[in-house]
Amino acid sequence: MKGPLRGPVATAEVKRSRLPGRAFAAPTVASRAHPRYRYKLSFTMKLPLRRLPHALLIAGALCTSLARAGDVQVAVAANFAGPLAKIGEGFTAATGHSLTVSAGATGKFYSQVVAGAPFEVLIAADDETPARLVKEGLAVPGTDFTYAIGTLVLWSAQPGLVDDQGAVLTSGRFDHLAVANPKLAPYGRAGMEVLKARGLVDALAPKLVTGETIAQTYQFIATGNAELGFVALSQALVPGKPVVGSYWRVPPSLHGAIRQDAVLLKAGEKNAAAVALLTYLKSDAARRVIQAYGYGH
Repeated sequence: MKGPLRGPVATAEVKRSRLPGRAFAAPTVASRAHPRYRYKLSFTMKLPLRRLPHALLIAGALCTSLARAGDVQVAVAANFAGPLAKIGEGFTAATGHSLTVSAGATGKFYSQVVAGAPFEVLIAADDETPARLVKEGLAVPGTDFTYAIGTLVLWSAQPGLVDDQGAVLTSGRFDHLAVANPKLAPYGRAGMEVLKARGLVDALAPKLVTGETIAQTYQFIATGNAELGFVALSQALVPGKPVVGSYWRVPPSLHGAIRQDAVLLKAGEKNAAAVALLTYLKSDAARRVIQAYGYGH
């Protein structure tokens, strides 16, 4: 039996450093909701010098693969920012690509894309905006698809305030009702459709507090500036965390379907990382995350 390898060895180690930077490098998603890291990677090898040429070839191949990793400029609807952060972790681990994420109102992203913003992928809160961008030549035909069906809830940070039938809307037990701008945010539009279906638009108009985005609307409620309001289920129910407050899951019959589409924008047409993100968004791994946040598919 041959004895253990002897002779000089080459060693290296994996180092992680927190450095300033504009975006995450693999293997972590770049998001405004997460700390920004850059990773310096090297690999531990214990080989006799005679085997170093072969090891160097392998290391060279790894470096070439990492060099091909790209970054994607993503505009995501505010209601999907949380799920995308989780999906982004899996995407980066699987591909080496990183994400630079901007979260906001779909309507505002449309205006920014028209004005020349360098977004490469749009993950919208509706299906109309991606289709419109394709029609106007600002997105790649055939790349838009529905990645989720949104669920609207009436939510309050106060336990027991909102009942499971939404009767609180006629109870007079609140002074402020938050809703996202219906002209910019599909969830805001859906919320107003619920009030119309219940015949409450005029009665509740003096109590409405309008958020620019669904994220701002959520903050109005979470901070108590509004006792309740319409938000996405993904904001009220976070996987692995206890439910805060009380909510009513609004029946889909009271508002139009919230079909949320993604699309490859023209700026990302030649970016392999952008194409890869849309492919990953259709994967079983991504769908599990989407369903865990309460979306339909």
